[in-house]
Amino acid sequence: MRSLKYIVPAVLLAAVIGWQQLKAMIVAEGPLQEVVNVVIPKGAGTKLVAQELKKAGIIRHELLFRIATRLNGADKALKAGEYQFMPKVSVLQAMEKIARGEVFYRRITIPEGLTSGQIMYMVANYPGLSGEITVDVKEGELLPETYSFELDAPRDNILLQAKSAMAKIKQVIWDNRAPGLPYKDINEMMTMASIIEKETSVPEERALVASVFINRLNRRMRLQTDPTVIYALTEGEFELKRPLRKSDLNTDSAFNTYRNYGLPPAPICNPGVAAMEAAAHPAQTDYLYFVASGNGGHNFARSLSEHNRNVRKWQRNR
Repeated sequence: MRSLKYIVPAVLLAAVIGWQQLKAMIVAEGPLQEVVNVVIPKGAGTKLVAQELKKAGIIRHELLFRIATRLNGADKALKAGEYQFMPKVSVLQAMEKIARGEVFYRRITIPEGLTSGQIMYMVANYPGLSGEITVDVKEGELLPETYSFELDAPRDNILLQAKSAMAKIKQVIWDNRAPGLPYKDINEMMTMASIIEKETSVPEERALVASVFINRLNRRMRLQTDPTVIYALTEGEFELKRPLRKSDLNTDSAFNTYRNYGLPPAPICNPGVAAMEAAAHPAQTDYLYFVASGNGGHNFARSLSEHNRNVRKWQRNR
């Protein structure tokens, strides 16, 4: 008896306009003029789905959609979720999208060089995600990348995806690293990668920056890299919105490479793949120093006297 409520209107409508015309209306271009997203709630039946589509301007007639779902056996197959519809989408196309569960995936992009604290803040406030963050995340454990998610996906899911992706890629890079590097373990490679990430965003420079730090490690020279001092001051929880002061270089912290020899005890950010590759495959150079060039890059030097000339040049160009 329940099926009659769809069949009878369909028969009556077909009697008035004809079956061929009815089919033509189902596959004809719809009234939608721009891309629109619609959320179909859980447990929604054909009637409610039709109402939502009509409200969004996707279909003209609710009854036509309900008849189409019945005729195509889709009235029990409509799935909840967020769907994106293109302009002129037909009744049939809209119905098939929802019946197949072709939900719209949102995206969140985690940039290279953020600390885990900054990423967790970003995820905690990102629209479309749900729930509290319960995942334990250490520095350097999250891969900067673009991640897809369905509406109301748990925030933990994004962090778990990023942790899993980082665990896989860093192991591959570690297993294929150049021989003879002064790293005790994979954590030290990741720490180096995080420093490289914070020191330069110029692709051609990453391997050169890596070579400077490798050379200094091999000569037992302090790394003396500013980003480690910034991390020592902020502990990765906030952005230092001022220039470093000379007094900052004396900060008592294991992360301060002006006071301590060797690498910091852990990464200072979440590096991207390119920085990890540079840490695993540094350039072969004699460079021991570098300073900003004033045009977005750096000038590299083999000796302190050459470095001091580069520093004076940078100071004149500021």
